[in-house]
Amino acid sequence: MLCFFYYFRLTTLIPKSEWKDITHIFVTHGDIDHYWYADRVAEASNAPIICNETMVRDIEGKVLILGPRDKGVAFTTSIKKLHTISVDETIELDNMSVTGIKTTHGSLTFRFGPFSKTLHPGPEERVGWGAIGFEIKLDGKSIVNLGDTLLHEKEWSNIKSPDVLMIPIGGKTVHNTMDEKEALQAISIMKPKLVIPCHYNCPAFFSKKYNPADDKMFKEKVEKMGIKCIILYSGDSIDV
Repeated sequence: MLCFFYYFRLTTLIPKSEWKDITHIFVTHGDIDHYWYADRVAEASNAPIICNETMVRDIEGKVLILGPRDKGVAFTTSIKKLHTISVDETIELDNMSVTGIKTTHGSLTFRFGPFSKTLHPGPEERVGWGAIGFEIKLDGKSIVNLGDTLLHEKEWSNIKSPDVLMIPIGGKTVHNTMDEKEALQAISIMKPKLVIPCHYNCPAFFSKKYNPADDKMFKEKVEKMGIKCIILYSGDSIDV
């Protein structure tokens, strides 16, 4: 069922005209809809890729990354600038520190009319490969990006009041990430200054909202906790 993706053209949300201005590429996991253009953007921008060490293999003396457009688990792609990280490891890079955060991608179910197929992350599956979050500290600010993940209350208790938390909320119907309720639990643990909800109401296959979430309700509940919440739409940006 995963091969279904390969018969359609995945487009880039960042215009190609802007690729050259990108300074760093953080890869939260190897799902093709997140990772399809990583090597092309790296080539255009000369930016380093930062990813989980499990995204990389040494094959016959060559350091190769999981192929962004390869079917299945295949390590085929060479990257000029590459930095790997593991959970709870911190690396220093270009005047910033980056710490790996424990994350877990949930199973993914594809439905086509009466037919369905569930893919579970694991050694034989591409889904959620190399899942990791990042805590990035730069210029006195802390930014946490959890990527696609289920809830980890214990592991995230060490993250204290980041300036920005980017968190998925669309896992109610397709439970490959947290839903709104679980994301609110994570926020109560980390107590960030600003929350940006992600990975919800995304178009996929023949649905305009494959992983639906009520972002307005979510924003209201976050703000009741005394925390700022911003909903970003296509083309929006914020200064931190």
